[in-house]
Amino acid sequence: MKNTMTLFVFLVLCSSILSFGQGFQGKATYQTKTTIDLNLEGSNIPLDQQERIKERMKSRLEKVFELSFNSTESIYKEEEQLDRPGQGGRGMRFGGFGAGKNYKNIKDQQYTQEQNLMGKEFLVKDELEKLEWEFLDESKVVGKHLCFKAVAKKMAPNVEAFRFGRGRGGNNNDTTDKPKDSLKEIEVVAWYTPDIPVSHGPDSYWGLPGLILEINADNTQIVCTKIVLNPKEKAEIKMPKKGEVVTAEEYREITIKKMKEMREMYGNERRGGGGRPSRN
Repeated sequence: MKNTMTLFVFLVLCSSILSFGQGFQGKATYQTKTTIDLNLEGSNIPLDQQERIKERMKSRLEKVFELSFNSTESIYKEEEQLDRPGQGGRGMRFGGFGAGKNYKNIKDQQYTQEQNLMGKEFLVKDELEKLEWEFLDESKVVGKHLCFKAVAKKMAPNVEAFRFGRGRGGNNNDTTDKPKDSLKEIEVVAWYTPDIPVSHGPDSYWGLPGLILEINADNTQIVCTKIVLNPKEKAEIKMPKKGEVVTAEEYREITIKKMKEMREMYGNERRGGGGRPSRN
C-alpha cells in the first residue's frame, strides 16, 4: 500500500512540475498555534503577575508567518502586525527568547536562522535536518489543495526539563545539561500537496514531494491559510547575516545554560538571594 502511494505521488509530482517555470516563486501564509502548560508554582511570582505572564505567553504563541519560496530557496518570517495594547514594541520577545527569519536552501542542504536570546542576536547556521518521512495512504483537502499525509519522528526541546520551581526550595538537583534531558522524541504529522511541486514547508520542515500545508508536532499546529503563486511583487529571498554565528548544537547548549541560570535565579530569589543570570 505504501509503495503504491509513493508511486502515485511521484507521478502527480512529475506532471505538476512541468507547469512551473525557471523563475517560479510563491508565497504561503501560515497560522501557528502552540499550547504550553506554564507551571509557575513555586517561582515566587505573585499570582496576579502569573496570570499576566500566561496571557502574554498565549498571545505570543499564536502568530501568523509568511513563507516565500522559489524552486530551491525559502525564507520563513513572522508577518508584520500592529502591536496589541499593553504588549510593547513588536521587536520585544517574551522572556528574551525568539526566532527571526529562517532561510532554507534545499539544493545546498543548509539553513540559516536568526535567534534572539535574552537580548543577544545569534545566527544559527547548520545542515538541514533530514527527517525519515513515512508516506501514508491518507488524504484530505487543505484550502483548495488535495494533500497527502506523511509522518516522521524528531527530537525537540523538552520544556518539562526547564520548569520553574522544580524541586524543593529551589534546589535544582537535575541533569538538564545532558541532551537526553533537554530533548525528547516527538511525532510530526505533515500534509503536503503535489499541486505545488517544491520541497519547502513552514518553520524547519521540508523534504516532501510537494509544499507542506499543515504540520502537527507535539503541542504545535501550523496551518496554511493562503497561497499566492507567482505574485506580481517578487519577495527577496536572501540569507540573514546579522548575529553571532553558531551551529545548532552550540546554540542549544547556550540556551540550556541560560534556562538553568533563570531557574537558579528564581530559586535564589525565593530563598532571599539576589542571584542574576550572566549576560555572556
